[in-house]
Amino acid sequence: MTTVTLRAAGLLDVDAGEIVRPGILRVDGERIAGVGGDTDGEVIDLGDTVLLPGLMDMEVNLLMGGRGETGLASSVTDDPALRMLRAVGNARRTLRAGFTTVRNLGLFVKTGGYLLDVALRKAIDAGWIDGPRVVCAGHAITPTGGHLDPTMFSAFAPDVLKLTLEEGIANGVDEVRKAVRYQIKHGAQLIKVCVSGGVMSLTGAPGAQHYSDDELRAIVDEAHRRGLKVAAHTHGADAVRHAVDCGIDCIEHGFLMDDDAIDRLVRHGTWLVPTTRLADAMDVSKADPALRAKAAEMFPKARTSVLAAYKAGVKIAVGTDAPAIPHGRNADELVALVERGIPAADVLRAATIAGAELIGVEDRGRLAEGQLADVIAVPGDPIADITVTRDVRFVMKGGKVYVHR
Repeated sequence: MTTVTLRAAGLLDVDAGEIVRPGILRVDGERIAGVGGDTDGEVIDLGDTVLLPGLMDMEVNLLMGGRGETGLASSVTDDPALRMLRAVGNARRTLRAGFTTVRNLGLFVKTGGYLLDVALRKAIDAGWIDGPRVVCAGHAITPTGGHLDPTMFSAFAPDVLKLTLEEGIANGVDEVRKAVRYQIKHGAQLIKVCVSGGVMSLTGAPGAQHYSDDELRAIVDEAHRRGLKVAAHTHGADAVRHAVDCGIDCIEHGFLMDDDAIDRLVRHGTWLVPTTRLADAMDVSKADPALRAKAAEMFPKARTSVLAAYKAGVKIAVGTDAPAIPHGRNADELVALVERGIPAADVLRAATIAGAELIGVEDRGRLAEGQLADVIAVPGDPIADITVTRDVRFVMKGGKVYVHR
């Protein structure tokens, strides 16, 4: 294989939280062959930029949002083929924004039972299309009328958009076990479950627990026996407590957590993906009045709960809930976390090595020998100014260059 040397003004030592200057990185094939020292082979001169490990977004839905989507109408007008074609653009934008690994957390659209994110992952891995490394959850598992039941995002009549167990709608212990098994059979690499209500759905109180403890334990049992983790959409403090006690591995959002719920995350080692930027970015001006009222209640709390969790020592990984943040603007979440009061060095860890730990891999997240050559370059020091992560000048994934400007 041909060795390629990346030469920049500096590179980020994620563990130390500092910039090493100059930034010299040697790449052999799909992996990093060495850091520092002399240049070797072909040299790619990246000027005054700083090299970072490829960033990671632990909550996206590449099959939703993007150009041409018409909001709720797309729930009944877009067939799986159209969703897949739109996802190609979303995946490309995400990669070009410097995010080289994502978790696709749960389809909640009509697909006839097809796990579209699994197909998308296979196409990216085969090199047919450009995109990040995708860890797929298949369909989100939710009870009838739960937050991730797509019919709850609008007042659909009972005979509109009927959904099946294979599409994640499951009630009772037997059904949720079957739903988990179906997702695993068809390629899911983790399980996404809806534990509480949400902001943008007509499901009542956003903090109310939707699945019983028996159902949650059954979901966790099925996933863990097969070696998969469980991520849970959860807002309410009491719902967070129940989710943690039932063995959920990762809480998504957690906007309404109190000190006791946060303490429980710390004691159990449960992860949090806070998606705090959507509290600033989501436009609810045209939403149902009931949804606007929930947003007015929850979004201010979302701006404070993440800092409380960080100070308590909760394990935090970066996630955007894109398209709540538009695909390709994922770095806005890093900026929001710094604005909330978390140091930039820790935010960068949350977007790299923490994400790798959450998905159970050791081959990415650092610029170090032997790691996958997932490397990006930004025009300045992201510890001093986190906003430079919005302006990615160079993207390499697995030793292949996707962006160089």
